[in-house]
Amino acid sequence: MQNIAVNLERLTPDYSNLYQQKLCSPAVAAAAVKSGDHLCFPICAGEPTLLVQALAERMHQLEGVVVNQQHHLNPAYFKPEARPHIRVNSWFTSGVSRKAVQEGWADFVPNYFHEVPKLLREYWPVDVAGTVVSPMDEHGYFTCSLSVAYTMEAIKKAKKVIVQVNPNAPRTHGNCHIHISQVDHVIECAEPLVELAIPPISAIEEAIGGYIAELIEDGSTLQLGIGGIPNAVCKALLRKKDLGIHTEMITDGMVDLMASGAVNNSRKTIHRGKTVGTFALGTRRLYEFMNENPMIEMHPVDYTNDPYVIGQNDKLVSINATIEVDLLGQCASESIGTTPWSGTGGQADFVRGANISKGGKSFITLASTAKGGTISKIVPTLQAGAAVTTNKNDVDHVVTEFGVAKLRGKTARDRALALIEIAHPDFREQLRAEARKMNRI
Repeated sequence: MQNIAVNLERLTPDYSNLYQQKLCSPAVAAAAVKSGDHLCFPICAGEPTLLVQALAERMHQLEGVVVNQQHHLNPAYFKPEARPHIRVNSWFTSGVSRKAVQEGWADFVPNYFHEVPKLLREYWPVDVAGTVVSPMDEHGYFTCSLSVAYTMEAIKKAKKVIVQVNPNAPRTHGNCHIHISQVDHVIECAEPLVELAIPPISAIEEAIGGYIAELIEDGSTLQLGIGGIPNAVCKALLRKKDLGIHTEMITDGMVDLMASGAVNNSRKTIHRGKTVGTFALGTRRLYEFMNENPMIEMHPVDYTNDPYVIGQNDKLVSINATIEVDLLGQCASESIGTTPWSGTGGQADFVRGANISKGGKSFITLASTAKGGTISKIVPTLQAGAAVTTNKNDVDHVVTEFGVAKLRGKTARDRALALIEIAHPDFREQLRAEARKMNRI
C-alpha cells in the first residue's frame, strides 16, 4: 500500500502554483470585462456575488455589456441608469429582475430550460463566464456545486472564465467538474451562500399536497418544484417507500425524504441509487447534506431536463405550479396577461417527460382563487396575451384545494366539467354559464 501511495503522489501534479498565479481580487477579475462583452452567470446560488458587485462598481466605465442569466439574485446593476452600460437578458425572471423586465429596461429570452446549453452553443456569444465553485481538489478540479445547469456549457464557450471559490459551497458528484487549466481568474470568497428559507405550509397547500401524495405510488420517481405545495407534498410522502428523485432543483424537502428513507432511489430505471438534479437552492442544512454525498449527482440541464431522458424513468411524477388555468386545460405559469412574471423553466420539460414515462403522471397545482378570494384562477379563457407554459395537449392533472381534475385523454366538455368541480364554489356557476356560452357543456 505504501508503494502505491508513493507512485500516486508522483503521478499527481501540484496545481497549487497554478492556482496562486490566477488568484486575484474581485476588482481585478471584473477588469477583464470589456465594453461590448457578453457575460453568462449561473442560475441562483451559482451567481458569483463578489464579481457581480465589482462589475456593478465599474459599470460607468463600460458600454454595451450584456449579461445573460437565468434567475438573478444580486440586484447590483438592476437600475434603469445601468442600461447603457450593462443590459440584462433574463432567461427566467426572478424577484430581482421582474420589475426591470416588466418596465422594459431589461429583456427576457423565451426558452425551454433543457435547450439553454444548445442555445448557448448555437446562438448566444459568451465572452466571459463566471461561477461559484467548491474548493479545488488535489487533482486541480473544482465542482460547479449548487448550479450545474448551463454553467459548464458557458465555460466551454467563454473566452475568459472567472471562478469564485467558496469553502461553504458543497463539493458535488456527477458531471459537474471544472479544471484549474480552464480558468483565467480565481476569486476567493468566504461569505455564506445565499439561502432560501422554508416558509410555513398553509392549509390550502397542505390540502393540495395531500391530494397529490395519495396518487403517488411506492417506487415512483419525483420531480418537485419550489414553494409551499412541493414542501407539503414532501411532508405527505414521508411514509412512502422506494421513491426516487430525478429533478431540476434539489430542495430541503428532498433532504427529509432521503434522510427518512422514503427516497432511496432503489427502483429507478436510470441512475439507480442516485438522486439526480441540475441546481439546488435552500438552507445550509441542504448544502451540508449535499457535500461529498455520493447519493446525489448533479448534471447539466440538457441531460436532466431532456424529456426523453426524463421519460426513461418509470412512474415519473412531475409537480409544478401555475398562475391560471382555462377550461380547456391551458396553463399560464409565467405571465399575468401580457405582464412577464417568471419563465417556462423546466415545467414543460418535465410534463412532457412524465407523459413519455411508463406509468408517469404530472400535476399542475394552484390555489383556486387570488386576491383574497375575489378572483378565480380557473377561468373560461386565459387573459389576453398570457403565455401558455403547459398546453392543452400536454396537461395531465390539475389540482386545487378542492380536488384533482384528470384531463389527459378527455374531451373538451369533460375537461371543463372536471375543472369546474375543483374551482372555488363561489365561481362554479359563473364558470358553467361561460362554458355554455362557448358550447363546451
